[in-house]
Amino acid sequence: MNKLSIENELKSNAYPGRGIIIGKSADGKCAVTAYFIMGRSENSRNRVFVPTEDGIRTEAFDPSKMVDPHLIIYAPVRVLDGATIVTNGDQTDTIYDLMKVGKTFEESLRTREYEDDAPNFTPRISGIICNKCGDYSMSILKSADGNPDSCRRYTFSYSNSVAGEGHFIHTYMGDGNPLPSFEGEPKKVDMTGLDIDGFTNMIWNALNEDNKVSLFVRYIDLETGKTDTRIVNKNTK
Repeated sequence: MNKLSIENELKSNAYPGRGIIIGKSADGKCAVTAYFIMGRSENSRNRVFVPTEDGIRTEAFDPSKMVDPHLIIYAPVRVLDGATIVTNGDQTDTIYDLMKVGKTFEESLRTREYEDDAPNFTPRISGIICNKCGDYSMSILKSADGNPDSCRRYTFSYSNSVAGEGHFIHTYMGDGNPLPSFEGEPKKVDMTGLDIDGFTNMIWNALNEDNKVSLFVRYIDLETGKTDTRIVNKNTK
């Protein structure tokens, strides 16, 4: 599988939905992750990322316009015992809580399925990174071609992660009604040539201007565990 350009992937897709990128910096010193959200409805677009002690949460930009917090408000990023969890929903808490009592990443996600937002049945995408070695796993929980009676669970693990390489998974193949769920395994992408600010700007500028909402990027120093984080919100006061 050839390494793809993240920038080209985003520019060629007006609505990938929510996306997770995980990989390793070109010098091999940092684990890298990014998470973005997009929206078509006013409710989805009425959000911002706000920092928490170990990650981020979503919050209504204008609380008076929040119609339904269901599937909208959650903590996309949390850290547990040297592992960074990144997801597109409240399964972040499921992974955190069950791993805390001895379950694995994959076992935790067996208790969950795709979102209950018919007719889209939005996939739940998740990732976890070892903050010490940079190894990572990614998961997608999706309906069987739109059939809500069947949930398909896929997990992809990347041991001995490669410097300058990452993987990208997102919820939708593109815009549509219903929205077509992501297909296949996470895309192998190029992580070379940019520091954290360059990487953040590249992703944000490549996302569709009308649909993008918020972006989180974190570089994790694999030797010290120190983190460097960027948050970009389209809605600003």
